Amino acid sequence: MEHVISMDFDSRKGIGREAGETSSGATEEVQTQDIAIETTQLEERFKRVMEAREKLENAVTQSRTPKIQKVTFLLRDHKDNMKFFEPRMVSLGPIHHGKENYQLAEKHKLVLTYEFIKDSGKTIQEVYKKVEENIKELRECFEEEVTEKYDDEALAWLLFVDGCAILQYMYIQCANPSKFKELRIKHDRVAFVQQDLFLLENQLPYILLEWLMSLSEMKKKLEDSINKFIDGFLRVPKDQHSNCCLNWLSKQLWQSVFKQQQEDSRRSLESQDQTISVDIMEPKPKPKPIHLLDKLRTSLLAKHGGQGANTNDPTSPNDDWQSYRNVQELQAAGIYLKLSESHSLSLSDIYFSTLFPCFGFLWLPPIKVDDSTGPKFFNLIAYEMCPDFDNDYGVTSYISFLDSLIDEANDVKELRKAGVLQNFLGSDQEVAQLFNEIGTDLVPNTKIYLEVRSSIQEYYKNKFLTWTSQVIHDHFSSPWTIIAFIAAFFALILSTLQTWYTVPWLNELV
Repeated sequence: MEHVISMDFDSRKGIGREAGETSSGATEEVQTQDIAIETTQLEERFKRVMEAREKLENAVTQSRTPKIQKVTFLLRDHKDNMKFFEPRMVSLGPIHHGKENYQLAEKHKLVLTYEFIKDSGKTIQEVYKKVEENIKELRECFEEEVTEKYDDEALAWLLFVDGCAILQYMYIQCANPSKFKELRIKHDRVAFVQQDLFLLENQLPYILLEWLMSLSEMKKKLEDSINKFIDGFLRVPKDQHSNCCLNWLSKQLWQSVFKQQQEDSRRSLESQDQTISVDIMEPKPKPKPIHLLDKLRTSLLAKHGGQGANTNDPTSPNDDWQSYRNVQELQAAGIYLKLSESHSLSLSDIYFSTLFPCFGFLWLPPIKVDDSTGPKFFNLIAYEMCPDFDNDYGVTSYISFLDSLIDEANDVKELRKAGVLQNFLGSDQEVAQLFNEIGTDLVPNTKIYLEVRSSIQEYYKNKFLTWTSQVIHDHFSSPWTIIAFIAAFFALILSTLQTWYTVPWLNELV
């Protein structure tokens, strides 16, 4: 049978048809095929919609442990933020592994791994085998996209070296920092590595660190070094200005008053809730850390009895986050800043108290601001924003709260004067700019600090208190003005008495 190939430019190019077949017939066949394809695609879309809910429910029933992943695009979208998320000295885990910038650190990691194996009392083969045997479970700790280019052997070796290296780094840093010099690791590199350990994209599964420590004869010392390392990362140096007698006496007075208020409040709650006290006696088991950044966050949010821990109070008179004012507005209304009793940064240790009718006090935990502050808080916020991490946005809410207090350099200055903030970064303006930058586009949990916020709002509503406080703030902010006022007051009394007794008719009465 004779076949003829022709081109039909009116319908579709390159369509072959047999002799006698019309162009319109070929077009109808192609159109039918197109409709069938479109119908199939549409059915697939329908199917995805119908399965979406089922997949969501399956995800909820699975482990709620967040995976190690890249920073969300919402934060990466700001070009200036990139410097806070990428390692400066060392890459850990698969995300940044192999980049040219970190090749020198790869040599340091091998040296530290050698030191770890030497101190462990095990052979390198024994330690590596533990990682190799559990590589499937370790791979599940990461988002699939960040490990897909590594086979099991490559990923196991990467995690083995990185895990041993950071455990040994933290141990040396806490037990014998001078050993870094012996290992030819310079001081500046040691400092940058400390920051890199708490980047979201630089995390290692904590279970990996636990397995490695369990094989070592130094297990207890290694565990203690992790806790000490994180505590040192949070601890704020004691402010030398707080040692003066007047400041110390003032602090003791305010704290004793507030403690009494807390005790009265606690007793009131106990009397109202005696029936439920039995049900809450048994503490909840402490969740295991997911990685070092998660352990840092848990330490930051440890409860110290402040008013910042309440996240489920249903009695919210106004859920408007804007009821916060900056430091200067608070002080103008007679609300003074006070340093809480914490010696480290505890985000729940924030509360508000009053003394007499016209004095309000906002108690804040100490915070040290230096080069590590930006990366630390940006990565904690990025961690809370991970789509698979169910949390209360505690760090995000704290930064939003602090950002509302700090608008400009003068706010930072007042925080410094109160001993709340220690500036190791630069000028007060740089600190203000940093917190304004970190606080951009954040969505806090409005239930956190609700009691503090409501108390401040109630204080503001009392016009007499705010006016009285403003007079005191404007005219009696210095001890010299107070002394001058007292002297003038007594002078006025003496002058009045002198005038009284010099009146002639008064002498006649006497």
